[in-house]
Amino acid sequence: MKRLAVYCGSATPADPVYIETARAVGAGLAARGIGVVYGGGRLGLMGAVADAALEAGGEVIGVIPEALVGSEVAHKGCTELHVVPGMHERKRMFTDLSDGFVTIPGGVGTMDELWEAISWAQLGYHDKPVGVLNVAGFYDKLIEFNRHMIDVGFIREQHAGIMVVGDALDELLAKMAAYVPHKSIFQMKAEDL
Repeated sequence: MKRLAVYCGSATPADPVYIETARAVGAGLAARGIGVVYGGGRLGLMGAVADAALEAGGEVIGVIPEALVGSEVAHKGCTELHVVPGMHERKRMFTDLSDGFVTIPGGVGTMDELWEAISWAQLGYHDKPVGVLNVAGFYDKLIEFNRHMIDVGFIREQHAGIMVVGDALDELLAKMAAYVPHKSIFQMKAEDL
């Protein structure tokens, strides 16, 4: 994995575990020679990931919609900063530029990015690992809900492994490196669906 898209929030929650995690992820990826592709912002967890990766000598590629550049939240220190028309183009570029996805804590935008990466993997638009770093149990209920969707039958059992989960960066990256792509919906016949 040469580059990973990092999905995370632009907020800075009061609990320091979240910002510390963002810094550790940025620095940890850079130390492993893995470039960061992210939302291009300078605020919150996004900015912490980028700053830590840059301080550690890593590559940081930001992808930000025009509207957010106008709001002066763009990180001008990125190795590369791509300005795109909107969110759809942003997520497409995340997928095109990365070898996988790491989701750390965040809000609605982070969930949008995570679920789209999972959905695109199910369908067959990409076959890259989609990781969730479950810091301090932040994603416990989401992981439980994902399992519920599998148990009920809304996620096919053969797609149950698309969401790769780890409680620590080393564990998550090892699982992502070992990820074996599944049979996508595009590869299935009607009777398999």
